[in-house]
Amino acid sequence: MTIKRREFIKTATVGAAAAAGAAVIAAPAIAQSSPEVRWRLTSSFPKSLDTIFGAAEVFSKAVNEATDGKFQVQVFAGGEIVPPLQALDAVQNGTVEVCHTCMYYYWGKDPTFAFGTAVPFGLNARQMNAWFYHGGGNQLIDEFLADYGAVGFPAGNTGTQMGGWFRREIKTAADFKGLKMRIGGFAGLVLQKLGVVPQLIAGGDIYPSLEKGTIDAAEWVGPYDDEKLGFNKVAPIYHFPGWWEGGAALHLLISKQKFAELPKHYQAIVRAAAASANVDAQAKYDAQNPAALKRLVAAGTQLRPFSQEVMEACHKAALEVYAEQSAKNPKFKKMHDHYMAFRNDQYLWWQVAEYNYDNFMIRQRARG
Repeated sequence: MTIKRREFIKTATVGAAAAAGAAVIAAPAIAQSSPEVRWRLTSSFPKSLDTIFGAAEVFSKAVNEATDGKFQVQVFAGGEIVPPLQALDAVQNGTVEVCHTCMYYYWGKDPTFAFGTAVPFGLNARQMNAWFYHGGGNQLIDEFLADYGAVGFPAGNTGTQMGGWFRREIKTAADFKGLKMRIGGFAGLVLQKLGVVPQLIAGGDIYPSLEKGTIDAAEWVGPYDDEKLGFNKVAPIYHFPGWWEGGAALHLLISKQKFAELPKHYQAIVRAAAASANVDAQAKYDAQNPAALKRLVAAGTQLRPFSQEVMEACHKAALEVYAEQSAKNPKFKKMHDHYMAFRNDQYLWWQVAEYNYDNFMIRQRARG
């Protein structure tokens, strides 16, 4: 018994020492695999918009909490580091590691950027997520972004947007002629065909432009954001729907090199945090817009749908722009063909269940 007991103690002691040695080795290894990382994120949006700017904060908080503070992303509003519409440029030149923006802001570099946010008569919000995550959209976006040294992660969606604020009602397509309108991205090319003079103006600068008469109309997002920005105080007519933004997506555009340098589990955390922001932003808009719309109407806002004639004219113009861009831009054509094939299948399905259910419930609500 004594000998066996001595052997047991010896074995246990050796085992404990080995375990201690393993612990000494493991601790630095773990520390090395979870390094301290500090990134800066520039947003294209002002802090006052808690929905759209807030999506970047949701992302930052999720990354921080998942890494016990080892990986921190500091969020800056548009204009604090670079102007709102230069967010991607700041990622490209290494000023920041990541930006939170709308890809269609950079359509001037290449109209193909528009597919990352929204294109006229395109997908709605749920369909956009289906295309990104399970329809090959993310892969196509990253393939395109490679030329700009970036990778992209969907990080928010506004849902279908409103058609914007106008000083006078748009009754026919002819009413667009000569109209100076703030409108984001690729949709400006479509409205140009109808005589609109499009202006790309950052969110925080729209109100003064509308107030001073520099522009005659402006679109932003929808009731909750638009109320915060005060557009109803300077333009009484609120048109709908925003056919150019059936489901406008936001993106985190990250330096491809900086993302590749992250440990694999940090990369996974970034993906998960972006997905969390993506869901949260859409949910917040859906939750906040109804009450905001009621307040706007109670304050005198005049809701006006675009007429069928206007919608048809805009759709025709959109098809012309798609054909023109596809004829001269192979990248655009590749993205367009893939996106539109997916859209057509989505609406084949949508008309069966989603549309009929929603249509019935809308009628029931109207009946009280």
